[in-house]
Amino acid sequence: MSEIFNRIKCPEDIKKFDDEQLNQLADFLRDKIVKTISKTGGHLASSLGTVEITIALHYIFNSPHDKIIWDVGHQCYSHKLLTGRIEEFPTIRKYDGLSGFTKRYESCHDPFGAGHSSTSISAALGFARARDHLKEDYEVIAIIGDGAMTGGMAFEAMNNAGHLKSDLIVVLNDNEMSIAKNVGALAKHLSHLRMEPHFVKLKDSFRSIIKQIPRIGTTMLKKAEEIEEHLTYLVIPGVLFESLGFTYLGPFDGHDIKLLNQTFKRAKNIKGPKLIHLITQKGKGYEPAEKDATKWHGAIPFDIQTGNGTTPLDRDIPQYSDVFCDTLIKLAEEDERIIAITAAMPDGTGLKPFQDKFPDRIYDVGIAEQHAVTFSAGLAAAGMRPCAAIYSTFLQRAFDQVFHDVCLQNLPVVFALDRGGIVGEDGPTHHGLYDLSFLRAIPGIIIMAPKDENELQSMFKSAFDYNCPVAIRYPRGKGVGVRMDPPEEWETLPIGRAEVLHPGFDLAILAVGNMVYPSILAAEKLNNYGIRAYVVNMRFIKPLDKEIVVKLARETKHLVTAEENTLSGGFGSAVLEALTEAEIRDCLVQTIGLPDMFIEHGNMNVLREKYGLTSDGIVNVVKKSMQLAK
Repeated sequence: MSEIFNRIKCPEDIKKFDDEQLNQLADFLRDKIVKTISKTGGHLASSLGTVEITIALHYIFNSPHDKIIWDVGHQCYSHKLLTGRIEEFPTIRKYDGLSGFTKRYESCHDPFGAGHSSTSISAALGFARARDHLKEDYEVIAIIGDGAMTGGMAFEAMNNAGHLKSDLIVVLNDNEMSIAKNVGALAKHLSHLRMEPHFVKLKDSFRSIIKQIPRIGTTMLKKAEEIEEHLTYLVIPGVLFESLGFTYLGPFDGHDIKLLNQTFKRAKNIKGPKLIHLITQKGKGYEPAEKDATKWHGAIPFDIQTGNGTTPLDRDIPQYSDVFCDTLIKLAEEDERIIAITAAMPDGTGLKPFQDKFPDRIYDVGIAEQHAVTFSAGLAAAGMRPCAAIYSTFLQRAFDQVFHDVCLQNLPVVFALDRGGIVGEDGPTHHGLYDLSFLRAIPGIIIMAPKDENELQSMFKSAFDYNCPVAIRYPRGKGVGVRMDPPEEWETLPIGRAEVLHPGFDLAILAVGNMVYPSILAAEKLNNYGIRAYVVNMRFIKPLDKEIVVKLARETKHLVTAEENTLSGGFGSAVLEALTEAEIRDCLVQTIGLPDMFIEHGNMNVLREKYGLTSDGIVNVVKKSMQLAK
């Protein structure tokens, strides 16, 4: 049978399968996903949980004519396998290979790209309304996880969809988890629905019986519906969705392909917006992922039999996220006002030990970055010292809240921006390449980037001492292996003050964050060419140390800026602005960073090499410019 499944080139190929073959196909897809991700790494548990849903969707609907829109994209691996990408699947998340998410440019079966959560219903409603305006005929289906339903955007879309009454199907994949365990009132509501699977069937049967009563059936049904309007909040489990204008179907077993096929067929015949509630198991089919879905949400390459990782790890060098948490714990021990906030990422941001030690001083608000930021602002306004730990890419979702609710009011919120810079295989939706640019545009915020894990400690101490909005941006992964100062040696950094790490004469390399150590190595290599370069750890992107920038510009007449951020509006731009303000016109300035484009996915080192964010990249830029100068 595996030979038949391996020959699947499009969804049409599975439409002649019987129930037994569809279940065998599910086993085949799970096996293919586990074997592939064990070598490449990727989003394993979530994709294993949606195998039967994917099969049923492609069995009942006709992609790409019908539009199947995935939320986030963590769930879409079996979708890729069924839509002509089975031979390319071993390249997933590799440089120049398949994306780990849905991508419009990759396949006609991906009508809408995904990477961040809670977008699918909005996009699906857009497709539905476009279909109606253009008088076309196709189905629109949005698949959204229960975790993504904690994002306010999903409810904004549902509210609008219920008002517009367009034909639309929303499939709620309920596995009781997003990445970490779901939190909040919605999670409790869905838990209640799982315990009451028969109410919808009872309601439909009741309506059908009443309607068949001769002469008075229609009148009785109308009266019953009026009564239902008043009692629905007490007896109907899908009331939350029905009150938003959706016909609620479920909850159903999301791993029963025959039942799924029947349900999707039924939904096609119901007018207006429908929500199908499916109960699934995250990690289904691979025991280690079933037991610990959080760990296996984003898997590194692993041994299938043992579940142990196969990528060598240097356990003596801490991860930046671990240093952040350890530092926050020590600071919180001294200041009871310090509170941690995370948007559904206590594990990813490293905050789990803080949660264990201070369970009453951490808030997981769900996938709701906008709320997380304004909630932090409220805490700060009331006298607390909140630290909002949010990945750089996800803070983009809360720009207005940072601007309006935090900085405009000069509230002392500390932003811990993990995954700043290139993040690797997750690609353009997850690279943190824009934070220096969009935060630098906001008045009143201090922006720092540490050169190493030890400096990260002092920066967080400093942030809580400054009593104003502060963002500390640090990279994904482990530090550089430097000595870690004990808390009594942590210093409060002078605001906007850089440090010279390497003496020079011919030029000055001004670096921020994880470009500092490559700059030091570049300076050592340039010595071999008779070029003596200053290396300055700028520390602060805002406020910039204009004094040292102007001093070295006048002294060397040649500056090189190095950052792992887009060059548009980033650190290099800040240096150029400072020189313009100082009316310095005789200084050659070269900016090293990411170009004005979306950076593809791939291994972090491969991408840094490609875009010149290495010591050799810096050396090549300097050598070329020195030759031109001569």
